[in-house]
Formats: sequence, structure tokens, C-alpha cells
Amino acid sequence: MNTRTLSRRSFGKLAAGSVAAAAIGMPAIVRAQTAITFAVPNPSALTWLPYWVAVGEGYFADEGLEPTLEAIDGSSAVLQAMSAGQAQIGAPGPGPTLGARSRGVDVKFLYNLYPKSVFGLLVKADSNFQTPADLKGTVIGVGTADGAEVSFTSAIMSELGMSAGTDFTFLPVGDGGTAAVAFLRDEVNSYAGAVSDAAILAARGLELREITPEQFLGFFGNGIAMLESQMAAMPDLAPKFGRALVRGTRFALDPANKETALMHCAAGNPQEGEQDYAPSLFDGVVNRMTPTDAFIAEGFGFQPPEHWQAIHDSAVASGALSAPLPDLSAVYTNEFVAGWNA
Repeated sequence: MNTRTLSRRSFGKLAAGSVAAAAIGMPAIVRAQTAITFAVPNPSALTWLPYWVAVGEGYFADEGLEPTLEAIDGSSAVLQAMSAGQAQIGAPGPGPTLGARSRGVDVKFLYNLYPKSVFGLLVKADSNFQTPADLKGTVIGVGTADGAEVSFTSAIMSELGMSAGTDFTFLPVGDGGTAAVAFLRDEVNSYAGAVSDAAILAARGLELREITPEQFLGFFGNGIAMLESQMAAMPDLAPKFGRALVRGTRFALDPANKETALMHCAAGNPQEGEQDYAPSLFDGVVNRMTPTDAFIAEGFGFQPPEHWQAIHDSAVASGALSAPLPDLSAVYTNEFVAGWNA
């Protein structure tokens, strides 16, 4: 099975090179493989750890799938790629998913990849900012203007009665090295970033401190989504893709498999694999992908309805949604969870 990793750029454009990941344990008789494109909002292979483990261990091949991962610019671009038919499946954040659904896009969230929030609100360790309330009148750095980190941070600030453009300013500064430069130049006072961003910034010599309120750590992060029309066209894709991801997750969460899992991720993003922060980023991703005690029995991929309600209500309160959705349950489904975890 061949899988290409596409660098961050507009969807539909190929990167300079491709990565071939050999499947382990292929059956003697090779079955027909269904080629699909999986769109994700950033190029970090470790962020999509179960995917790359599933590629490297041959779990997708076992399901008859030949996926290509395409990393593009933020959750909105992922949803656009799916809507344009350039990706059959994607990994948007819940906030942009709600926004797309409110605009009539038939997107449905299937798999909760990050049951603990993938995002955090970060400040310099030696700054005077202790809580989000201290960020009034400041500039908050984000990766992209319409990424999931924006809706996540807007929900936090809305709880405090603050809104973007009035009480604080969002400034898109990219991720990784460009975000580090923005911090060093004091262009931003804080940064709303993912687990991968925090690890990269630390590797750049920036000692950071998280000030995310505890109640927002339950706001789950990116997950797997499909258009309902695509689900009807390819009814086997969600069950097969999810089964491979669950197998990849279980493999990665076993401490004995850490080095092998890191190797699989390095095949997906060789440059990241060479970085000294890769092992610590791996640990952070594993932590955020491990369900809390309250939901571990539900299985990998489970989406707590009460968490969806909290994310939805915060989006309405912050203005990210102009009005409540008439049927929040239509946005997501847990129908495949039992089969994935069987």
C-alpha cells in the first residue's frame, strides 16, 4: 500500500515529494484496494498518530483501503476539500464542523480522535498573564484565521464577556517556527495552539505555560468526519477507516510500541521525525488521545453528547454560530463506535 504525505498548501496541489509506507503483514493474496484521500488541517504526522501507525502496520490494507493523506491549511480548508469531492474523509475540528453544518454542508462528525482538548492557551512562562481574563486588550496568536483553535479560544473568552475585535485581537501567525518568531518579536502575547505547536515552540527555546481553564480541557479536538452524501456513496468507508484507526490507537498506546510508532510517523513526516521534540510530542498526543475515566468504557472514537452541547452553546454565545442549530444530534453520530472497538 502506498501512501503519500502532502505538505501544507492549497488542497489539490501535490507536494514536492511523496512518502511510500510499506504495509507490514500483507496477506499472501493481495485484495483490491480502494484509493481514498484523507484531508487533515496540519502536516504533523504525530498529530495523526493512529493513522500513520495503521499505515505502517498494514491495518488499512487489511481493510482493503489505500489512503493518501493530504495536509492543508486548517479545518475550513479540510471541509472545503471534502465538499469539493477532493477528499472522501477528513479531520476537522468540532467548531468549524458546526459552522459548516449551519451553512447547509451535510458534514457529520464520526470519530472523536482527541477526547481531551487538542488545543491549549499558552503564554510565556515568565509573563504576568495568569488566566485568560488577563488577556483583555492583548493579541492572541492563532495558526489560521478560521481554524478550530479560533472557535476554541473564542468560547473561552466569551465566557468572560469578551469578544474578538473589541476586547482582544486574533492574529494568524502560522504554527511551529513562525509562531515562535511572533512570540520572540512580541507580536503576540499568547498563542492558541495544538499539542504539536507547544512541543515545537518548546524545542525553539520558548518556555511556555498553559492557562486554559479546566472546564475547557473537556472540549474535544479534531476528529474524523465525512459528508453524509459521501457516506451514502461509500457505506463501507467509515466502518473500515475507524477500525483501522482503533487498531492504530491501541498499538500506539502500548508503551512497548513507542519506538515503532515513532518510526511509522517518521515515515509520514521525515523532517518531524528528525526533531528532538518528537518523543515528547508523542507522549503529549498519547495523553490527549486517551479517553478520560468517565468515557474509557465507551471505546475509542466516542463523542459525549454533553460535550457537543457545551461546544455548541459556547459557539452560539461567542457569535461563531449566529443561531442555535435546530438539531444538534444531526451533526455527529456514535453509531460506528461499537463496531470499531469490537
